[in-house]
Amino acid sequence: MPTTETDEHKSLREAVAALGKRHGRTYDRETLWSEAAKLGYLGVNLPEEYGGGGGGIAELSIVLEELGAAGCPLLMMVVSPAICGTVIARFGTEAQKQEWLPALADGTRTMAFGITEPDAGSNSHRITTTAHRDGTDWLLTGRKVFISGVDIADATLIVGRTEDSRTGRLKPCLFIVPRDAEGFTRRQIDMELQAAEKQFELTLDDVRLPAEALVGDEDAGLLQLFAGLNPERIMTAAFAIGMGRYALSQAITYARDRTVWNTPIGAHQAIAHPLAQAHIDLELARLMMQKAAHLYDAGDDVAAGEAANMAKYAAGEACVKAVDQAVHTLGGNGLTREFGLASLITAARVARIAPVSREMILNYVSHQTLGLPKSY
Repeated sequence: MPTTETDEHKSLREAVAALGKRHGRTYDRETLWSEAAKLGYLGVNLPEEYGGGGGGIAELSIVLEELGAAGCPLLMMVVSPAICGTVIARFGTEAQKQEWLPALADGTRTMAFGITEPDAGSNSHRITTTAHRDGTDWLLTGRKVFISGVDIADATLIVGRTEDSRTGRLKPCLFIVPRDAEGFTRRQIDMELQAAEKQFELTLDDVRLPAEALVGDEDAGLLQLFAGLNPERIMTAAFAIGMGRYALSQAITYARDRTVWNTPIGAHQAIAHPLAQAHIDLELARLMMQKAAHLYDAGDDVAAGEAANMAKYAAGEACVKAVDQAVHTLGGNGLTREFGLASLITAARVARIAPVSREMILNYVSHQTLGLPKSY
């Protein structure tokens, strides 16, 4: 695995940073999304033959991290090009690729991702949304919760379950559900979290879908599912690292300028050392994120799964600590709208909770990496 970034990656990072700087913390999501698309950043991970940049999750994570570091992260990048675009590129039919990938790459269409359920949470094996055949069609029934951006997405990639004809057991499958499909309804969840993208509860009441709505092979659900979940974890790490860097930069600027008793507060080790530690933690998390992206782009799904979980865990912890220390550095100013840090106190926790909790990642590492027995 490379330990330093290529010149191409450095150039991409600089260009995206410049874009983020132009928009800043008061960015308009639609305007930024459109400009990022025109510059080729949204589809940088998608195949060139379908209008993408031909790169991978390594390049897409750079885009999201740098936008986050500028204070203008685009949450739907985690979902639309990273999860949905990757799954369709790897497993979709030629017709699905032709219909969706160019539009996802140029930003004219977006796709949400629906997996979490009220009673399933982190346990994807307990998903109750089911699909059964009705002639050549599928009928999809169930509920989803905490699904981002459904109102602005043209369709949602829904994780359901079908019955295996050989074993009778339910297996996961992925379906493209158009936003206006009959029986597909949404309810916005009232969140304390301030974000441009809203959260929704979804209800699917015998939503009728054509056979071609099924993505990939009906018998390869888990493989296809985790092909999307690993990029989700890597991109969540990028989101968290970018947010942590933004908070840290605000605190550093303040600590350099704020003078008490003729001395900048950043000269005092009680201020300087925690900020230095926050920087170190963010850099370490980025290294694990880069490792995970490299493994995923190289096609090593097993190793990428371990690294992606570790990267998401490390980035979430580093982000929360960086935001907390930034607010603490500014004191009362850290809670004002002027400096824009207080809202990050809540936002930073997202990286600890979603798309999988830190405790479930620790379970994964203890079971899969360390070989310890399960308690469940």
